[in-house]
Amino acid sequence: MIVGLEGFDDAGVYRITDEVAIVQTVDFFTPVVDDPYWFGQIAAANAFSDIYAMGAVPKTAMNIVGFSPRLYPISLLKEILRGGIEKIAEAGASLLGGHSVDDEEMKYGLCVTGVIHPDKILRNEGAQPGDMLLLTKPLGTGILNTAIKGDMVGEESVQKLITVMATLNDKPAQAMGMVRTHAATDVTGFGLIGHCTEMIKGYIGLELFLDKLPYFEEVVELSPAGFVPGGLFRNQEYYVKRVIGEAEGFLKDILFDPQTSGGLLIALPPDDLPLFEKEAVRLGFPFWVIGRFRDKHRGKIEIVSGH
Repeated sequence: MIVGLEGFDDAGVYRITDEVAIVQTVDFFTPVVDDPYWFGQIAAANAFSDIYAMGAVPKTAMNIVGFSPRLYPISLLKEILRGGIEKIAEAGASLLGGHSVDDEEMKYGLCVTGVIHPDKILRNEGAQPGDMLLLTKPLGTGILNTAIKGDMVGEESVQKLITVMATLNDKPAQAMGMVRTHAATDVTGFGLIGHCTEMIKGYIGLELFLDKLPYFEEVVELSPAGFVPGGLFRNQEYYVKRVIGEAEGFLKDILFDPQTSGGLLIALPPDDLPLFEKEAVRLGFPFWVIGRFRDKHRGKIEIVSGH
């Protein structure tokens, strides 16, 4: 075993030979959107993110299903699985099977196995002083998903959100392999601050550029109107002690907003930014430089503006 329970890494890693290690993860959740096909797509993309965050290539997947045929039509389950299967195929992985339980609360996700060279594993810690912090998807999915449940989001905004959540993190992972990536993780339920905290541990500090954070424009109005998930407050209560400085209004909310199928957080030297940007353009994905790791305020995230 190379990576196990310690360290809160995105996946476990087991060495098979000197050249091959397997990377394993499991993730599933209840529906975040009404459309069953898109729910399947999003849940599958979310599960694959842990593999990509480790720098690995996904190879196999197994379905995990909670579903009650007494309460819902089987056609609904077929659409969920269709969405997941299409995303598995897009990732270049093979579906081997899965397991289902009769559950009144619908759930879907995947157990995914990837492969990687043991010497090329990326962990959520390892950032060096001076490294830049990159993010590859906008923030605010938790806020928008909450507003969707209240029927407060238009169809165009819903489709934009769904498309982002269903997008694989495979292309950013490819670009990570072309530069000197020191650490990486994906942004999910613990929010931006929570996952940044996992990256700094207690050995390094982080300046977070408040005015550079990407977010869905809809959160500017939805957040002050009270459309925020309960997980946001739990994240804030748990992680606020690691933060120096303050943000106000919706900006404060997106720092702690729990994300669904969020982007990758990537730590790399500033000299490698031009090459990473070149690869991002070639592969066709966005990214934002949102922070800098520093050898001060170790174990803390300093909120700064003006970058």
